[in-house]
Amino acid sequence: MFGFRLDAVDGAARAGTLTLPHGVVRTPCFMPVGTRGAVRGLHPDEVARAGAQIILGNTYHLHLRPGEDVVAAFGGLNRFSGWERPMLTDSGGFQVFSLSASARLDEDGVSFQSHIDGSHRRLTPESSVEIQWALRSDIAMAFDHLLPGQSTHAAALDAMQRTHRWLERSRRRHDELSGASAGRQALWPIVQGGTHPDLREASLSGILERGEWTGIAIGGLSVGEPKPVMHRVIEDLGPHLPTQLPRYLMGVGFPDDLIEGIARGIDLFDCVAATRNGRHGSAWTADGKVNVRGSSLRLETGPLDPECDCEGCTRFSRGYLRHLFVAEEQLGQRLVSIHNIRFLLKLGETARERIIDGTFEAWAAGWRQRYFAKGGVEQ
Repeated sequence: MFGFRLDAVDGAARAGTLTLPHGVVRTPCFMPVGTRGAVRGLHPDEVARAGAQIILGNTYHLHLRPGEDVVAAFGGLNRFSGWERPMLTDSGGFQVFSLSASARLDEDGVSFQSHIDGSHRRLTPESSVEIQWALRSDIAMAFDHLLPGQSTHAAALDAMQRTHRWLERSRRRHDELSGASAGRQALWPIVQGGTHPDLREASLSGILERGEWTGIAIGGLSVGEPKPVMHRVIEDLGPHLPTQLPRYLMGVGFPDDLIEGIARGIDLFDCVAATRNGRHGSAWTADGKVNVRGSSLRLETGPLDPECDCEGCTRFSRGYLRHLFVAEEQLGQRLVSIHNIRFLLKLGETARERIIDGTFEAWAAGWRQRYFAKGGVEQ
């Protein structure tokens, strides 16, 4: 039920085919984020028509509401949400550390208060795995200890070592739950270590020493460090990553992030930025960002992006989209969200084509030049 085939390479960039219980994912690929069991404001069919092959669900939020027991009663998150294609769930670790100011960490796990009702909760490697097993995602992530991007070497070392210990507990519990259903869900480990190259290598070595995996994630990036530092971490780590495993860069997904990540060998990405920016009227195009609320669009009759084939760009004008935002009509937010998702998905599709035909590096160089021609993109 789980497999990965490397179809082509161009430099460090890779095109692959990932086989999962709910279907096949062709990489490189962006995963839209369905935090609470839905990609914000969008129907599952709209997300599928935009080209999404796999989406992400969030353990923390689904645990708090409606609860994994409710989702399990419906037969899992796919059936509960109406999404029929593959799904990945994160461990909840990022949200515990970022959303709960009162989070208290110890060796066993993390205690925190719900941001919804203030109730006291606890998340451990075992309970994170149990929640994800109940959600029935194709891929579950091991519980890890996340730190801000500028953390010291000592702090990053401590978190990395704890992540190793938690990985052993996550895997043990996942194996217990899987039993004869080992083909139902894969557990993927997460490389940590901050921005410190020696710790990143040590994290990866510790992961590989702890068994065989069907995929591997890189976490703890895009959490405050400058982008060139993030690029360096990925580039330094790349040669040490097993070629036969798909590589997932967690929580990273602006357009230029995809180009730079793919160029350094990343296969999978996720980020809430596409829909979050869309709801605020910020649209991505090959020529940079478009502020859909801007008065300059008031009489523009052309599409938001003439090169895009999304449901908004093929039917509506820039002037109409601006009107929707000014009039506070939710359709505007939805259409620009769809556009941004489609823009990233198409970027992955085109990158795959270029990798396969051996022209990725030249294409990526031209893409960067055009995207940043107006002095960069606000993020």
